[in-house]
Amino acid sequence: QVQLVESGGGLVQTGGSLTLACAVSGDTVSNLAMGWFRQAPGKQRELIGRLTSSGVQTYYADFMKGRFTISRDNAKNTLYLQMNSLKPEDTARYYCAADRLVVTTSSPYWGLGTQVTVSS
Repeated sequence: QVQLVESGGGLVQTGGSLTLACAVSGDTVSNLAMGWFRQAPGKQRELIGRLTSSGVQTYYADFMKGRFTISRDNAKNTLYLQMNSLKPEDTARYYCAADRLVVTTSSPYWGLGTQVTVSS
């Protein structure tokens, strides 16, 4: 059974940076399509970006461009989300997800999320 555990969230000031990590157990990241989502209070969960099992990024949200970077470390079996130039509107709970095919909101494997709060 694939298990995902996010870490690295916290409180940061506008313009600051955070790196989120998603540790994978039960399989290897090179066997999984993976992605990052976020959900703010009262809003739907939205896809930030996703990778294929071969590590190719196939989607990234407009708000991500130039500020967020998704990467993975096969040796550590971990997916990362590097976030720079954070804004108050980035405040949300951030989730990683995994799938055998393509990551969507219907994917079977999810972490519990990590909270990111950006103060103005």
